[in-house]
Amino acid sequence: MYASVFYTGGALDRAGVRRRDEAWVAERLGRRDTLVVPVWRNRSLITGGAAPEAALIAGGDARKLIELAGHVALLGLDGETAVAAIDLSDHEQGPLSGLVEPARFMDLRRAAALMERSQASLLAHARGMMHWHRNHLFCGACGGATHSRQGGHLRVCGSCGNEHFPRTDPAVIMLVVRDGACLLARKPEWPDAMYSTLAGFVEPGESLEEAVAREVFEETAVTVRDVRYRASQPWPFPASLMLGFRARATTTRIQIDGHELAHARWFKRADLAHGRHLPRADSIARWLIDEWLAEGRDSRK
Repeated sequence: MYASVFYTGGALDRAGVRRRDEAWVAERLGRRDTLVVPVWRNRSLITGGAAPEAALIAGGDARKLIELAGHVALLGLDGETAVAAIDLSDHEQGPLSGLVEPARFMDLRRAAALMERSQASLLAHARGMMHWHRNHLFCGACGGATHSRQGGHLRVCGSCGNEHFPRTDPAVIMLVVRDGACLLARKPEWPDAMYSTLAGFVEPGESLEEAVAREVFEETAVTVRDVRYRASQPWPFPASLMLGFRARATTTRIQIDGHELAHARWFKRADLAHGRHLPRADSIARWLIDEWLAEGRDSRK
């Protein structure tokens, strides 16, 4: 059986009602047992080698890091223990080393496939929140400075009062299948052997199913029907929600757009049996392909 989607399975109580109380948030962040999830220039703090884990910091070191942080967001509660994300991007790593060693800041995607699912989900949550804060310092309506409220889940413009909430951009990602084959493609910057599913952002005024059909046709000239939702994945690289689908092709001739894609082709299950062409394990693209491959194995039992 294929595994669950990466970056899902978070177990925190997000405390959506209580975080509106600024005094309660401040009291929670000031406790010695509060756990801090540091983010530095989009990198996550990870410890361990072959079995990486999220590095969570508590006690006096956590308080010092909160004081240094450019942004703080209460992610939620683990039981009665508060868990907060902090952004340290304004500082060089050197002065931080004594507070975070032996862990190190690294690209989450390098370690996520080896981590316990809930830990990767926590680090992704923290990364996404800190990215949003760093990129919404000013109001999109009037240009005034915004200020963090509600435990870091709201930014309010000090000039016009507009409220800005954490942003997630919906994107569809789809495995197109027909007659025991699936349609995969590769971008020019990818390794020659790696292919993945098609994907694209949802545009205003279209449904998710319409976005699937449009993206597939725009990128490959293949038409589809029977678009069916399969699963979703938070994707804070930097700020997306990937909505996974499977669609059945009604045509097979491929004509790539010449802009986004370098190549596209149909793959039989046997072509993917050894994993040579598959995308990274932490992506929902891989999950969609693995699900389809597993169905082929089950049909032979």
